[in-house]
Amino acid sequence: MEKEEQKVGGSSLEDSGERAEEEHGSEPDKDEEIPLEKMTKLQLLEKVKEVQDLADNNFDLYLRSQADIDNVRKRAQKDKTDLLKFSNESLIKQLLPVADSLEKAVAHSEEGNSIDALREGVELTLKALMDTLDNAGLEEVKSLGEPFDPNFHEAISKQEDSSVKPGTVIQELQKGYLLNERLIRPSMVIISKN
Repeated sequence: MEKEEQKVGGSSLEDSGERAEEEHGSEPDKDEEIPLEKMTKLQLLEKVKEVQDLADNNFDLYLRSQADIDNVRKRAQKDKTDLLKFSNESLIKQLLPVADSLEKAVAHSEEGNSIDALREGVELTLKALMDTLDNAGLEEVKSLGEPFDPNFHEAISKQEDSSVKPGTVIQELQKGYLLNERLIRPSMVIISKN
């Protein structure tokens, strides 16, 4: 019986407390979310202002992000353009001594010196050029005496030659080259037939 009295007493205190809050109009915690349907006009206006401020802030962040993306894109395009423009700089610097040697050979030939000296100068210049290209990754395609390979050779014609197997390269008209193991020019060759 005592428990019943306490319950009755407890519930009456709770009921009276709730009535007191309603009568005094106590405000709910700011952290509590009031449903929009139950908000007053002033509360709705404050909520709209909060949402508008948040939207303005997000839009500003969006615009800044777009500007950053555009700047990254422009910077990447400029870097790419500069890379293409100056990618051969080191190769050209290495080729300049070859051009100097050729100029000296031409000047030397005008002086009327011997043909043998001129030939030797051109051979040394050619060797310097090929060394420079080799350092840049250029490699000559092996052709003469090799079996014909359409991946590396371009056959211009066929000739009778019984001293080698059919389909063997017997003459190279123009050398082929690989750049870093990728074909940039096939060898122009003549192959044997029976």
